[in-house]
Amino acid sequence: MFTVRTLAEGLWPIAILTVATGAALWLRWWPVAGLTLALLAFTLSFFRDPPRRIPTDPGAIVAPADGRIVEIAPVESGTRIAIFLSVFDVHVQRAPVAGTIRSVRYVPGRFLDARNPEAGPSNERREITLETADGFRVEVRQIAGLIARRIVGWVGENAMVAQGDRLGMIRFGSRVELLLPAGVAIAVHVGDYAVGGETIVARRN
Repeated sequence: MFTVRTLAEGLWPIAILTVATGAALWLRWWPVAGLTLALLAFTLSFFRDPPRRIPTDPGAIVAPADGRIVEIAPVESGTRIAIFLSVFDVHVQRAPVAGTIRSVRYVPGRFLDARNPEAGPSNERREITLETADGFRVEVRQIAGLIARRIVGWVGENAMVAQGDRLGMIRFGSRVELLLPAGVAIAVHVGDYAVGGETIVARRN
């Protein structure tokens, strides 16, 4: 349920809360122990990274993140699907298609609430462009939120990834956008819950 990468990201808060809980229990400060134990459980849950069953449908485009779909909107290049990640969702982002990372771009910005539609173009973000073997391109945007202030990337330019491979993570609560070219068939609706690497959000025609 955890991976080395996610545990490394959560190392310090997990270690501090573990020590604090142990100290409170040893001193018999029960209310403090209860609070730190609850915080430790929440932190461990946040950094979980469960395995996923990647669809075998060759035309499938999967969700890049866990969370509620809050927007499906036409854009100049095609369609944008926005997913809101609450603090209770898995925060690891995954490749929606198999291919090569053609570009990775960091864009500084603001820290608006991730549910705000303006968060996409305004907030700090990391933009990842993937290209399949036949030239089909999609873009994944890891977007910081009001609470999330750390965007982590695990792949760089020219890396080859399989569908569902881990791209990075965001700490804590955030927004992930998937930009798709024109001509794809959208398979989800606003309000649907997506599971990163598993939920088919669109299909290539």
